[in-house]
Amino acid sequence: MSWIDVYYVSEWVIRIAMLFYVPYRRDAAAARGWLLLIFFLPWEGLLLYALFGRAYLPRQRRVRQQAVREAIDRIYGQFPDTVSLRERAPAELWPALDLTAALSSFPVVGGNRFELIHDYQAALDHLVAGIDAASSQVHLMYYIFADDEVGRRVSDALVRASQRGVAVRVLMDAIGARDGLKVHAPALRDAGAEVIALLPLHLFKPDRLRPDLRNHRKIVVIDGMVAFFGSQNIVSSKANRGLTNEEMVVRAEGPVVKQLHAILLGDRYLETVDLPPEVDVSTYSFQPPQLPAYAQVLPSGPGYQTDTTENVMVSLIYAALSRVVLTTPYFIPSSQFVSAMCNAARRGVTVHLVVNRRSNKPFVQFAQESYYDTLLEAGVHIHGYYGNFLHSKLMSVDECVALIGSSNLDRRSFELNEEVTVLIYDQAVAGDLWQIEQGYIAESTPVDAHSWFKRPAPKRLLQNVARLFDALM
Repeated sequence: MSWIDVYYVSEWVIRIAMLFYVPYRRDAAAARGWLLLIFFLPWEGLLLYALFGRAYLPRQRRVRQQAVREAIDRIYGQFPDTVSLRERAPAELWPALDLTAALSSFPVVGGNRFELIHDYQAALDHLVAGIDAASSQVHLMYYIFADDEVGRRVSDALVRASQRGVAVRVLMDAIGARDGLKVHAPALRDAGAEVIALLPLHLFKPDRLRPDLRNHRKIVVIDGMVAFFGSQNIVSSKANRGLTNEEMVVRAEGPVVKQLHAILLGDRYLETVDLPPEVDVSTYSFQPPQLPAYAQVLPSGPGYQTDTTENVMVSLIYAALSRVVLTTPYFIPSSQFVSAMCNAARRGVTVHLVVNRRSNKPFVQFAQESYYDTLLEAGVHIHGYYGNFLHSKLMSVDECVALIGSSNLDRRSFELNEEVTVLIYDQAVAGDLWQIEQGYIAESTPVDAHSWFKRPAPKRLLQNVARLFDALM
């Protein structure tokens, strides 16, 4: 038997073996995507699958993650008087809120205040002002911390804070913020700040991770009293060539700040196996609500309950009575998410999907557009935003619920990335978000169903082929 014959046989061995392995405990669509790649390119597909096929956490990290969750349970278990939204929410929302309570590591807490900031420069100004006003601690966690004018401005503010005695700790994703780690970290450390790379690549060590498992969260906590969260990274709004990013940042006060801080400290613990000395978790307490908004943090990622954010969103879509608005830069949904949107529209709920008319990832956009036929047939309103590049990740339900955070509406955010979303139950916040969403819709071109179904066959083919690889995006 020649080497060519051996190679030919090996390809078929890979194809057949992976038929048994790939579909195990995996969504059928994801399995099809991987099997399609392996069928055409067996050895290349096998290598890619070994690197990216499973959202596997090494044992060491699973043990640390469990310790984080147990610590959170101990802290919040001391406060059984945390509020239940059943007393305040419409009965139709109770099943969705019960599911949220079961999936989240955190209870609903009242007494919060939220300010929605959807101007890029204003959000940056608020952040720098908060750092400059800090008196005891500034903790930041970002997916991207760039080497540009924005990165330098924030880095300079952190250096000033550290030099005046504030405990500064900066967590950056090892891949997304590699420029920040290379350029800004030395100056920050020289000033006395701590800089930690999250999810570093250890390809040949026992604690190695899939290289595409990233920490996509954006959280800032200042003096334990004020937090910022949302979609905006530490990077210029013009980082995408030819596009200008438009974001959503939320400034928060109240007990929800401690929940966000717990997520940040937990991610730090996974890398350092300790807590910073200026943080005393025994001081965590809940004051009687003095502010109106109720909220709950929803962490998600391989170390948390499966598909937490997606399942909560789907449940809320099914519970909606009048309106659902979804805003995302990337829309690669699961079948259950599409079904929830379509069924809500069919029963009379007005469902809006706001996406970019032009994406910074053309292949992803082709895959995204392959879902439009099903959505349009069900009566979902699809809006192609033509203003800036809309990078916000938002959901609003009826007139009372808002979800804001770092999670896109795609498989990567729901299943792979470390993300954080905050569920806010407050009519004033939901009303403010609806005003912003109406602005997005006003600056969008609606996707007309009649014209869409008549699009050229080559475009339809490209969209359908791109969709086959949704599990790899």
